[in-house]
Amino acid sequence: MELHPGLFSRLFAEITSEGQVKTRRVLTQLALAVERQAKTNASVGSHPRGTPTPASPGTGPAVVSGTLRRSITHTPVAPSGTGWETKVGTGVGFTPPYGRTPASRYGLYLETGLKNATTYPFLYPAYRFGIATVAPQLYAAAFRGPWPRA
Repeated sequence: MELHPGLFSRLFAEITSEGQVKTRRVLTQLALAVERQAKTNASVGSHPRGTPTPASPGTGPAVVSGTLRRSITHTPVAPSGTGWETKVGTGVGFTPPYGRTPASRYGLYLETGLKNATTYPFLYPAYRFGIATVAPQLYAAAFRGPWPRA
């Protein structure tokens, strides 16, 4: 291989560009996996409104109307500082048919116990699953393989 002017600049530009594309793809897949897991975690049984929940404290909440579960979403992957970011959580504009508390606020109460001492976390366990299990697999799959060659 013969070195010529601009070779390293071109290779590093290609590697940077490819790395950013792969990072965005991985973060999108990771956000979808965390969102899917949070929806699963927010579905520990079901019960009619006004009846006791079958969910145990420390596990995710049970479904009453499904509004909380439907409100779980993620933002598009976007540049942030020197990297990329996406957020997974409850979206705005979802209110259950029987109440005035938006799903985003109700989800916060369930996750943190702000309204009462009992918590029914669904987002944090999904985040931990994503970071500990899904992310390493996604990154290994995305960044394994050929890099740009001269």
